Amino acid sequence: MPGPDAPPARAAHRTWWRAPLAATLPGLPLLVLEYRWFAAQDGPGAFSGVLFWAAGLLALAWVLPHRRSLRGLRIAAAGTGLGCALLPVAFAVLLGVAVAAS
Repeated sequence: MPGPDAPPARAAHRTWWRAPLAATLPGLPLLVLEYRWFAAQDGPGAFSGVLFWAAGLLALAWVLPHRRSLRGLRIAAAGTGLGCALLPVAFAVLLGVAVAAS
C-alpha cells in the first residue's frame, strides 16, 4: 500500500480520444480520396511521402498511451497528420487559382 508521500497513480486521461477523432473525421476520408485520385493517375508521385506521413501520424495519435502527460504530443500528431492530409488538396486549389488568375 502506498504511503502518504507516494505520488498518486497515473490515471488514464478520460478525453484522450477528442484530438484524434477531430483530426480523423475530416482527414481519413480525404486521405482515401487522395489515394484513389492518385492511383487513377499513375501513383502519388511527389506527394507519396506526405500521404504516408499523414496516415502514420493519424494512426500514432490513436495508439499513443492514454495519459494526460501525452496530451500535447497526441494533439500535435493529430494536427500535423491532418495538415499533411490537407496539403495535396491545398496545393491543387492554389495551383488552380494561379492558373485561373493568369
